[in-house]
Amino acid sequence: MNVLVVGGAGFLGSHLTERLVAEGHSVDAVDVLTSGSLANLAGARTLGGALKIHTLDAGAEEFPALVAMRAPDVIYHLAALPPGVPAEHSASDAMRTTLAVLEAARTLGQVKVVVALSAVALYGDVPAREQPVKESQQWSPVGVRGVITRCIAELLAMYREEHAVEFTALALANVYGPRQRPDGGVVGAFAHALREGITPMVHGDGRQTRDFLYVDDAVDALVRAAHKGSGLVVNVGSGVATSVRELWSLMAGPDGRSPAPSPRRQHDVSRFALSPTRARIHLAWAPWTDLTVGLRGIGR
Repeated sequence: MNVLVVGGAGFLGSHLTERLVAEGHSVDAVDVLTSGSLANLAGARTLGGALKIHTLDAGAEEFPALVAMRAPDVIYHLAALPPGVPAEHSASDAMRTTLAVLEAARTLGQVKVVVALSAVALYGDVPAREQPVKESQQWSPVGVRGVITRCIAELLAMYREEHAVEFTALALANVYGPRQRPDGGVVGAFAHALREGITPMVHGDGRQTRDFLYVDDAVDALVRAAHKGSGLVVNVGSGVATSVRELWSLMAGPDGRSPAPSPRRQHDVSRFALSPTRARIHLAWAPWTDLTVGLRGIGR
């Protein structure tokens, strides 16, 4: 299978690229290297597979020609709204690159598009009685990032209806794991604080909960989405809500210093967990990495 991964040098993209190369697929990793790094692909390069790396913006003029030349069976778009980059600064890039991916798929034909979306941004603050969140939950985007995330999901549906571009959109929980940047999520920030011996910062009182998903589990869902879940938005999470306070305790241990409090962020969701039921049915996927086990692989 020929696969093109937009954002292939990023945290999630590099793990996906490594898995695909290991399985013997021909992979083109496309990354402008704003938040990604070629160092993330060091492991994939040692596997001896068919990997080509292109330092290129998916919104650049050269991108359609690259897609036409490489003729992928699947395009993964993992770089719409990279973590650590304020959505206000990247909103136009998100729409530009998403449209470029969809147009390239439409022009080439017979290309599956798989997109990773932030579930928290898409669903917003969901009442406790309606959690873990199912796909039937009404979208209630939070902030600019949420609005753009919803626009991307609606673009996918429109291109499928009007241009027969097949897609699967994965609404991901908070993905964590090795190679995550300090600004890429709370696990990455806590791991950085532990390595550097500094006091981490917690927004609000730390009681807000999230659904934490180990990166290998997320990659497995992405791989399965290449052939399953067509035309659907599929939640990919553990169904377990863990507070930020509890996360710090798990990572720092009983003797860890207390995090420094800071004001709660605007649009910060209070509680969140995703139901994996649709993923089990349509992707034949379920999470297998317990949070305590996954955190051991982060390193300190």
